[in-house]
Amino acid sequence: MANTFTQMYVQVIFAVKGRENLISEIHREEIEKYSCGIINNNKSKPIAIYYNPDHVHILIGMNPSLSFLDLVRDIKADSSRWINQKRRINGQFRWQEGYGAFTYSKSHVDKVVKYIWRQSEHHKKLSFKQEYLELLKRYDIEFEENIFLSAMNKINNG
Repeated sequence: MANTFTQMYVQVIFAVKGRENLISEIHREEIEKYSCGIINNNKSKPIAIYYNPDHVHILIGMNPSLSFLDLVRDIKADSSRWINQKRRINGQFRWQEGYGAFTYSKSHVDKVVKYIWRQSEHHKKLSFKQEYLELLKRYDIEFEENIFLSAMNKINNG
């Protein structure tokens, strides 16, 4: 076939180092816009994005010629560098290592977009830890629940 056609949607979720509430509402939109620029510069499409105080959800239309790992690395490295250069928080800003990534079909995109854009409402009912655990279970991702909960508790207790 002479041409390549793809449709790949990935939601990525990652947290602020130590899961501290460092991303303020006053700076949220400008950080989201900057991150969208990073994604666009990586020849992919930001579909929905929401920066919570302690973590972020991004739905990306992926360019198949790119490494997802490299894209996430660029988003995390470039956004943290920008946040620090612009002094959007007191002290040094860093993202926690690792991330969660979940793929979706075109038929689920609208639902995922609404879920991401309603993050502030969603987290009034459910903590990030509960949300992340629910996603891992829903997508049948193998993990040691005791290790996961222990790591989350260490982060929460500092």
